[in-house]
Amino acid sequence: MTRVLVARLDSVGDVLLAGPAVRAVANGRRTDGGATNDVVLLCGPQGEAAGGLLPGVSEVYSWACPWIINPAPAVATENVDRLVSFIRNSGVAEAVILTSFHQSPLPLALLLRLAGVRRITGASVDYAGALLDVRLRPGEDFAEDQPEAERALLIARAAGFALPPGDDGRLRITDHPDARELVGDEPYIVVHPGSSAPSRTWPPLHHAAAVELLEGAGHRVVVTGGPGETQLTATVAGPSALDLGGRTDLRTLTGVIAGARALVTGNTGPAHIAAAVGTPVACLFSPVVPAVRWAPYGVPLELLGDQNSPCRLSRARDCPVPGHPCLASVSPDEVVDAVERLINGVSSLSTRRKVHK
Repeated sequence: MTRVLVARLDSVGDVLLAGPAVRAVANGRRTDGGATNDVVLLCGPQGEAAGGLLPGVSEVYSWACPWIINPAPAVATENVDRLVSFIRNSGVAEAVILTSFHQSPLPLALLLRLAGVRRITGASVDYAGALLDVRLRPGEDFAEDQPEAERALLIARAAGFALPPGDDGRLRITDHPDARELVGDEPYIVVHPGSSAPSRTWPPLHHAAAVELLEGAGHRVVVTGGPGETQLTATVAGPSALDLGGRTDLRTLTGVIAGARALVTGNTGPAHIAAAVGTPVACLFSPVVPAVRWAPYGVPLELLGDQNSPCRLSRARDCPVPGHPCLASVSPDEVVDAVERLINGVSSLSTRRKVHK
């Protein structure tokens, strides 16, 4: 069994999108008869909990990467030495570096080389010299306008790793807890209003109005959020929705979302959790990044938001357009209609157009 490092130095949603590639690496190289690999997942602190949910991962190692994390930690010798020492002592023989279009694998590849990793695969527009053994050229070897999960799987395939027979390449997690003790036995809709990037946040009062309308339509609503979002979740839940703000860790959240009839969110972390557990998503998607790459993958989807807003492709964390029109223009009634379509299994033509545009 070979130890292979798979790197995805980002947050929850990014790590979940790496899941199919991780399973391919764990399945082994096509040329060695399908022998399995021992996969070490290298991720950032925000993605560590998600890494522990991925099938095929033997060990998760968290490292604060100074060229990925925002805000960036200082470049410190002891931080770099810690990573290099871990790699040297871990028995890693090969690495597959997963990146998005705006990221370079080369800084990490340099550190992995110094740590003694013999074979490294990554996608880079820049000349890689001796840093990559297998280099894919974005725009030449593959098109960038494809889902991030497929991009990551393509990099793993270039390294020689394939999904096992019967694996459809969708997002997965190892398991999720039964959340009925928290949410009860009656059917419910989850609304997750918070986001780490203000540019991807639907206004709180819009969320609160949508909750009220969903309840008026006969749906029970569960509102979720992190420990720092309890004031937000209380506002959105109002007097009658179940407020779980600050009451769920990531694994518990997977159970809550898995039991829901649908999820309403603009936060890609919960959206990709929903994709991993098969829960339909009404996604309030800001076009600061392309929907074709980052929308929930392989799950029934309603994509809401003006995908041609002036903020399009800006990658802005804070909305650069007064009034936040890409999402503020979405009405609570539109969200309720989207949820009803998802529950009734009606595919939205407008979503298909937005995602593939």
